[in-house]
Amino acid sequence: MKDSDEKEKKLRKDIGKAYGDYVKQFTPSPAYVSNGIKAFLVGGLICTAAFWLQKRLQDGGMSETDAGAFVTILLVVSAQLLTGLGVFDSLAKFAGAGVIVPITGFANSMVAPAIEYKKEGPVLGVGSKLFTVAGPVLVCGISAAVAVGLIYWMIGRIQGV
Repeated sequence: MKDSDEKEKKLRKDIGKAYGDYVKQFTPSPAYVSNGIKAFLVGGLICTAAFWLQKRLQDGGMSETDAGAFVTILLVVSAQLLTGLGVFDSLAKFAGAGVIVPITGFANSMVAPAIEYKKEGPVLGVGSKLFTVAGPVLVCGISAAVAVGLIYWMIGRIQGV
């Protein structure tokens, strides 16, 4: 009985190893170095351009906070527009995390599901899918803000402030 169990375990192990070797034949090896360089360069260009624009706005008399908000809004709107035109996906395939990691990636992830389901109508398609990514993020952010607010309120009550 033990002998047959051991043979079955060995056979399963051999099959698993053979399958792993088979999969390796068809799995392309990722180009980590070139992908990293492209992500670094494109992400760096996006951030440098945003910083340059923020500094130009500040030189024009806008406050640092207002200039930062304007640049953030511009990045989000640009990413949404590029997603709608179908350009963002091509850029993301080339640059990878360089274009996904900044706020532009969040803007793309909000618009992409809405565009995918636009054939289902403005309410059941676009309206419902628009918040598939944004919904959980907003719930988490609002919940965290409430929790932090309650903690600060309790600390203030304890300290008598």
